[in-house]
Amino acid sequence: MKYVDEFRDYALAEPLLKELRRSVTTSFRVMEVCGTHTMSIFRSGLRTLLPEGVELISGPGCPVCVTSASHIDAILAIAERTNVRIALFGDLFRVPGSSGLSLANASSQGTKVDIVYSPMDSLELARNYPEDMVVFLGVGFETTTPGIAATIMAAKNSNVDNFSVFSTHKTMPPPLLALLDDPELQIDGLLCPGHVSSIIGAGAYQPLVDRYGLACVVGGFEPADILQALILLARQVGRGEAKVENAYTRAVRWEENSRAQQMVHNIFEPADMEWRGLGMIPQSGLAIREEYGHFDAEKRLNIKLTPAEEPKGCRCGEILKGKELPSQCPLFGKRCTPGNPIGPCMVSSEGTCAAFYKYDQ
Repeated sequence: MKYVDEFRDYALAEPLLKELRRSVTTSFRVMEVCGTHTMSIFRSGLRTLLPEGVELISGPGCPVCVTSASHIDAILAIAERTNVRIALFGDLFRVPGSSGLSLANASSQGTKVDIVYSPMDSLELARNYPEDMVVFLGVGFETTTPGIAATIMAAKNSNVDNFSVFSTHKTMPPPLLALLDDPELQIDGLLCPGHVSSIIGAGAYQPLVDRYGLACVVGGFEPADILQALILLARQVGRGEAKVENAYTRAVRWEENSRAQQMVHNIFEPADMEWRGLGMIPQSGLAIREEYGHFDAEKRLNIKLTPAEEPKGCRCGEILKGKELPSQCPLFGKRCTPGNPIGPCMVSSEGTCAAFYKYDQ
């Protein structure tokens, strides 16, 4: 597969590993922001190959993991309503609420829950089940938001009345600013998310460089991509430099994707948003604009968010902030496993706990 298989080739990765070893002249800590990076690093075995002095920690780049407990509880409450059909991406299906139950449990008891592969699939569900209010659970960062915006616009243009979106959409880089303001987080660089950056552009991280003097490199997701990004980070740290570099030029430009961003701007507006582990971050989320309010599930179904406690003993919040490893959670691998997840970090395919459990046991 062009532009994928080539970047998984060991013959390409081997010289990059040698170059990384040469480039590491001082120890440094890097936060890989994106959950897809975390999984790729584990799956390819890169963590075991990195030279001494390079430490990787995971950040808040798993959209399911950072969805707050109060939002998960609200989702479960929506599912219990009569004549409501929930449409969602698969990662959310088994995330437990504060009661310990999930949509998987609700579905086994007869609740109408459909896993879809695109937002447009949920609109088709609304057409097929006119007696139900189809609520699509909008969870994700800038990568998925344009598609959801396009779906809302299509619903309006085709006069589909029984469709709405419960928006918990979040944006980068506000959580990174919140994290870096914490003096306890000691990192030297960021491996910036490739998918998100294809929408917001590499230039979106320049404020992090200006404010914190932090090395930032946008990287792709194959082993060669990640190694190239780490080489650039190692060189910056070794030279005492701080700048934004783009190691994923086949997908990311310096400028934002203006067409995708305009689509999002037409449908959504910035809003304060609660993040698991990080609390309420001003203007870090997206709410549906008033002119599209008919498709806003929160307004249409009069959904009220109520405070919810994290599962007792779960350290997902600290893990998302890069302060702890999954192995430091007292539940990890004991009460909390992929078969019996306590927190979302063990559920999501991009979750740090899921990655450590699968690849680091």
